[in-house]
Amino acid sequence: MNIQANEATSGVDVLKYFLSLALISSGIVAFYYFSDYLQLYRVLGIVGVALVTLGIMITTSIGQQSLEFSREAKQEVRKVVWPSREETTKTTLMVFAMVIIVGFILWILDMFLFWSITSLTS
Repeated sequence: MNIQANEATSGVDVLKYFLSLALISSGIVAFYYFSDYLQLYRVLGIVGVALVTLGIMITTSIGQQSLEFSREAKQEVRKVVWPSREETTKTTLMVFAMVIIVGFILWILDMFLFWSITSLTS
């Protein structure tokens, strides 16, 4: 990733931010205003508005930086060496066993503390 100094936001980007905010707000208002219509149509409408807003936001400088970040993250995920099925199963079983053991220890400790407080107060 590249470390860059904060760039001044251009006026066009600010206009796009306000346009996106207005679109999302109007989409939410329209979703509830048209509550008499089938919910499928309202959901499709709000998804359409969200996609248009996303398209507008990608054209801003922050959107371009976010897009570049997601591309770099995708490249990094390809470099990860994922565990095999056997390793995953063994690790999961070890975690379950430790949870049961720690739960048992805490249960014993709780019983001892309950017994000691009961014997002190009665």
